[in-house]
Amino acid sequence: MRFNLCGLMLVAAFGLSACGAKEAEAPPPPKKSLARQAVFYQGQEQIVSVSSASAAPGETPGTLHLKIDGVAASTGYTATGFVPRIYAATPPDGIYEVDVVGTRPATATPQTPTPVHIEGVWAGYKADRLKGVKFITQTNEMTAMLPAKPAGS
Repeated sequence: MRFNLCGLMLVAAFGLSACGAKEAEAPPPPKKSLARQAVFYQGQEQIVSVSSASAAPGETPGTLHLKIDGVAASTGYTATGFVPRIYAATPPDGIYEVDVVGTRPATATPQTPTPVHIEGVWAGYKADRLKGVKFITQTNEMTAMLPAKPAGS
């Protein structure tokens, strides 16, 4: 009986010692986007990843010149470009999101990651509210900030 009582006390001591242990804090949840993805055309999908990105005012007033270097899933992607996401209200940080997309090849091609360079113009963007552009792909995203506006403009 004495042995059972000692064993029970030992188990209770181990159980209570775990109560004071602090669990590792979970990482904060990812920041939720305020935008929703626009509908892609049939055969269109996001490229695999983006490695460099830039956004700058275009030569024509009211346009934004977007440029990325990235990787597509295979050779033969056509109609590559940018599809701006849809916002109900202006993003509070001034960073708008675009999907980097291309039309996958109609015929089966080997899944060999292929470098791509995509340039495009975004007309009709919110010039007074836009501070940067977040380029979104299947595996990563990259933000390119616009150059600072000169004082007095």
